[in-house]
Amino acid sequence: MSKLFKWFLLVAALLVPVLLLADTVVEEIVARVNNQIITRTQYQHEQQQLKDECQHQDQSRPDQSCEEGDKDVLRGLIDRQLLLEKGKELGITADTELIKRLDEMRKQMKLDSMEELEKAAQAQGVSFEDFKDNTRTEIITQQVIQREVGGHINIGKEEEQRFYQQHKSELAHSEGVRLSEILISTDQAGDDPKKLDAAKAKAEDLLKQVRAGADFADLAKKESQDPSAAQGGDLGGFERGKLAKQLEDLTFAMKKGDVSDVIRTKQGFVILKVTDHVQAGTPTFAEAQPRVQEALYMQKLQPALREYLKKLREEAYIDIKPGYVDTGASPNQTKPVVTTAAKETSAKELKKRKKLGVF
Repeated sequence: MSKLFKWFLLVAALLVPVLLLADTVVEEIVARVNNQIITRTQYQHEQQQLKDECQHQDQSRPDQSCEEGDKDVLRGLIDRQLLLEKGKELGITADTELIKRLDEMRKQMKLDSMEELEKAAQAQGVSFEDFKDNTRTEIITQQVIQREVGGHINIGKEEEQRFYQQHKSELAHSEGVRLSEILISTDQAGDDPKKLDAAKAKAEDLLKQVRAGADFADLAKKESQDPSAAQGGDLGGFERGKLAKQLEDLTFAMKKGDVSDVIRTKQGFVILKVTDHVQAGTPTFAEAQPRVQEALYMQKLQPALREYLKKLREEAYIDIKPGYVDTGASPNQTKPVVTTAAKETSAKELKKRKKLGVF
């Protein structure tokens, strides 16, 4: 059977409603990407999700942001499907990374098993299977982008120097510290003196271990009762004015590598380590080089990714229902020929999705 004939069979039902029962319209197909369909329900779900995200992230101009994102809804759905298919072609399953991410989440939530994580998701009204599928999709698309696009981006030393000179004022920073913590929580202790004393004693014992040479990050992973434990206690960086005055006065007086005494806080007993302490000013090129490289990489990644996705579109069979627009379409895409022989294929796909609760 020729490739073209197979394609005729594949896209046959694009211009007609999808039927599960005679003359009963179940779902509308918005687009087809090779042998996969994008439905109106998926489109509307993505549309609402993007709207919720942009309103949450950009309160200063939510209406404008949402309008801009709304135009690209179908583009994003097609991008995702093309990257997933490329991931399958490259043999990327994401199984190992998915287990790793779920386990990190379990640890952050202080849960003992995956079963407890699943119950926690269900308690929040979240389908654990949907969450896993979404996470797997994210991992696969990220790995495809890194392998197929990011891995081909080259940044030269002269380019880095030029960027540094042009953005010196933006690279200037205030004084700041990067902190890690070990927390022994007192949430369950209440006002019980014995429990409070036990929590304090445990924190002081951990401090002795650190000062005796134990690795702070390792102890944080094993003993800290804060979500930061999964990252070895890392809390990130803080400029002046971002911490409570007591903690700011303490930590900004410390040097890189210094560890505090046990501190009593509302959350419990805390040990803090200053993992970095930078003074206010403009960093040297050597100090700023990692940031410069990251900025240049991201600057080049987006246009390179769009070109890559256009290329994938040119190699794929894509058809869009009238009234919908793929803002990422390539001018070199060819419109697929439509017959009436593949109606059954589309119906089976929709039946499968309906059964799995995708809609």
